[in-house]
Amino acid sequence: MEQHFQMFAYYNRWANELVYAAAAQLSDEEYRLDLGLFFGSIHRTLNHLLVADRIWMKRFTTEGDHPKTLDAIISDNFIMLRDLRQAEDARICRYADCLDAQKLGGRFSYTKLNEMRTISQRLMPSLAHMFNHQTHHRGQIHTAFTRLGTEAPSLDLMHFLRTEGGRRFA
Repeated sequence: MEQHFQMFAYYNRWANELVYAAAAQLSDEEYRLDLGLFFGSIHRTLNHLLVADRIWMKRFTTEGDHPKTLDAIISDNFIMLRDLRQAEDARICRYADCLDAQKLGGRFSYTKLNEMRTISQRLMPSLAHMFNHQTHHRGQIHTAFTRLGTEAPSLDLMHFLRTEGGRRFA
């Protein structure tokens, strides 16, 4: 089971690299345009994904900075946001590489952002949620690329498994 979550950590990093590379080809106006995504623009959606991952990783590890709200702006600068995303993805991969059956079967506790109560839950479904959340919002960004008339990257897991970084999981 550890390898399953390692695969998703590395897939997640790969998919984010492709999305950021595609976003870098947009004009600043296109990048920030409200396209009706849940968080409006591609920029705000990419920002939200980093916010959410930082929150979950703080919960899992009790380490690192995390925003206090889900709509916090980490950076308005594309390059800085991309660099912070790369650092967070590297952190997620390192964390996944250290997972074992005991950790995955265990529980963790945290205090919710909007409530002052402690939540205790199993790690495995929470990790699955974090990766699923990424896929959900990357799908929205993929649609935004299509609406803008730009080529959207292929983000299929099977495509990742055929890359140099994904072959070890295939």
